[in-house]
Amino acid sequence: MAMSEFGIVYAVHIITVQFGSVVSKVCECLLRKGPLSSRDISRLAESDINHNQVKDILYLLIQHNCVQAFSIEPPDGSESKAIVQYIVLFNNILHRVRYNKFSRLVNEELGSECGAVLDGLLSNGRLTLGQLIERDRGSGKTIGSEAIRDSLQKLVAARFVERIPSPEPVLGNKEQEPAKKRGAKAAKILKEPETLEERVVEAATPVDAIRFPLIFEEDAHSSLADDDSNITEGKRKQRDVDSSDPSSGVIWHPNYEEFIHRLRHKACVEIVKERRDEGCAIVLRAMLEVGRSQEKKVKTDNSAPMSIGSIYEEVIKTEAGRTMLQERVEACLDQLSATSSYLPAFVTEMNDSYIVDFKSIISVAQKDEIEAVVMRRYGKEAFRMFRYLSQEGRFVETDKIADAALTEKKDTPQFLLKMWKDGYLHMQKLAITGTYVPFLLWKVNKLIVTRQMLDEMYHASLNLNLRLAHELESEKELLMLPSDKLEGPLKERVIKVRAKRLLLSSTMFKLDDAIMLFHDF
Repeated sequence: MAMSEFGIVYAVHIITVQFGSVVSKVCECLLRKGPLSSRDISRLAESDINHNQVKDILYLLIQHNCVQAFSIEPPDGSESKAIVQYIVLFNNILHRVRYNKFSRLVNEELGSECGAVLDGLLSNGRLTLGQLIERDRGSGKTIGSEAIRDSLQKLVAARFVERIPSPEPVLGNKEQEPAKKRGAKAAKILKEPETLEERVVEAATPVDAIRFPLIFEEDAHSSLADDDSNITEGKRKQRDVDSSDPSSGVIWHPNYEEFIHRLRHKACVEIVKERRDEGCAIVLRAMLEVGRSQEKKVKTDNSAPMSIGSIYEEVIKTEAGRTMLQERVEACLDQLSATSSYLPAFVTEMNDSYIVDFKSIISVAQKDEIEAVVMRRYGKEAFRMFRYLSQEGRFVETDKIADAALTEKKDTPQFLLKMWKDGYLHMQKLAITGTYVPFLLWKVNKLIVTRQMLDEMYHASLNLNLRLAHELESEKELLMLPSDKLEGPLKERVIKVRAKRLLLSSTMFKLDDAIMLFHDF
């Protein structure tokens, strides 16, 4: 999905807060102009930044996984060299406000020691094992080099941490790539990434044996794993690494894709829990666990097929699922497979196997968010019109909308025009012979509405961030006072400031959940 105006402004704000205004100038230049060489950036950036400063800033942004270098293969017969260009990773910038969510996931699943190692990688961007150990030694709460190694292995095994991507992948020249004739099925499977950012990320991502090398350390027959993870005959050479040498070992960074993957699963379980019941949520959670290893992309429409036996086996592994008999699990699967006028099927049954329909689950939550905004902004009458048009999925004339939404025909055009002006409806005019007034047709275009919603959410998130920064800055001196000096009115002011900060932070947290629902899931 293309970046919107407020999406760019929000991303620039995140970089400004964390790295300063000079770095944000380079980032904004890349966001607005697209991929550029370092010399083009120093020429186009709206600031007096020289070429050496631009290179230092690019290295900083690469270190923190916000920029990726790449080059495009020159055309055949060309003597020119491929020029290194830099592309900003918009998604990774947005992920920087989600570090608390990522840390919570790891702490819940793998424990606090793994959480401490992850926090080091999140705050520093990229580190070797030796650097992680040195960082631990310099901290107030050391956990020891052995615990660092074990925690890193657990994080890599769970795919929360991965080896850094290729520093400068070379993309094929699309203009000279021959068009290959494929069948419909093959074309769907081998679908080319939509954006240049996705192409660059895909080209830079190594194969799994290199990306997650510690997972393959016990496979003595894998020369790829041995060569690229410093492993020989299934033994851990990491234990022989001289931790005093920060440059030794493989360089690691957080695998944002896996975190979004897990958060998407959690969101799906919560949606099913709200729309169905606790039992269905337990069964869906088990299904997601069974099929997780086979999901290669975050935005997967459907899971792999799974049998009732494998689902039940996973259900009874959990404390909540141990009381469930197989008969109850089958009843939950029937519930999840059922359709109604207001809910699609969340699970598809096929040849005694069950498939999770992620697209249907996510679309239900997206629809709820959009309709809630329409209700708050335009009222009940407009809400009924919008819902009717959403269900129809086609162009409908004004009078039919009025009849279906039970609204006055003279008021209906006003509601529809308001929603059209704000980008929530698509309008088509039909000129009819013999009449002066054009015949109006209306439709909900989900893609346009989704983009509109996202842009508004970026804007709202930006405003909340600015408001929180303003509140903290205006009360900075008050918050710095020691607690023993806070009495009477001063104490009440501090309580109010902290309550306001908590409210703004929690609102930003929930708003980011909504952004992920439309942008990442």
